[in-house]
Amino acid sequence: MTTIDSPPPPTLRADSLQAIGVEDMGVRYDLRFTKKTTIRRSVGQILGRGSQEPFWALRHVSLRVVHGESLAVIGPNGAGKSTLLQVLAGIIRPSEGAVDVRGHVSGLLTLGAGFDRELSGRDNILLGGAFLGLEDEVTRRLLPSIIEYAELGDFIDAPIKTYSSGMRARLGFAIATSVDPDILLLDEVLATGDANFRAKSKARVIEIVRAAKAVVLVTHDMSWVTEYSNRAVLIEKGRLIMEGDPAEVVALHRQHTDEARAASAAAATAAGLDPGIAGQGRR
Repeated sequence: MTTIDSPPPPTLRADSLQAIGVEDMGVRYDLRFTKKTTIRRSVGQILGRGSQEPFWALRHVSLRVVHGESLAVIGPNGAGKSTLLQVLAGIIRPSEGAVDVRGHVSGLLTLGAGFDRELSGRDNILLGGAFLGLEDEVTRRLLPSIIEYAELGDFIDAPIKTYSSGMRARLGFAIATSVDPDILLLDEVLATGDANFRAKSKARVIEIVRAAKAVVLVTHDMSWVTEYSNRAVLIEKGRLIMEGDPAEVVALHRQHTDEARAASAAAATAAGLDPGIAGQGRR
């Protein structure tokens, strides 16, 4: 088996400047507006029956990211990790608290987001550059290097709808990292694609961090967290549970995951179900 060496995570400098500051931040959703409203439900709400408490996707979250730091955000599905990145990207406005993001932000938050499936990869690069606020001539100057990095070959002139998920991930990552951002936000994109490209993309993230930039990465890849991140945070049910050394945060996450699976299996056994099936549903 061939292994690709990646550089170690950088050491934080004492004079690093803040890139992201989040203070007691929360994101609230009113479930009444996320479901199809019926006449009966509307009348019940008017009369004070069947009212629902608001759902907090995030609550009381405070954290700080400095330039030259790679922060990993981990937690179970539905914990609020992707919501946090969308707040940092300015896509979602927090319901409470304060968010201070300093510098040019580039992100790949959803695989294929912003792509026009009918256009070619080449045309989508130009479209992506416009989304990132680049002048057309700047994007065209970057075009050859983006195409080379994405490793799509002749598919660069084929419609995006013909691409595999891995091909879309490569193109999206190439576009997002081509603009030399001050802050790079990534949501589980390094888990997609072949082993060579994953290693290459990880090396690129390390390169960005070494250039005194800031990276915030949502991932389920615990090896990335422990090997390439300066710091990690664990989020569960919208709350920041732990922040600190990546290995310690990963250990707590695994402990909570094992406890949740054991509880699920015990509940399934008590209900007369196959505990193996119940446990699979938590992965």
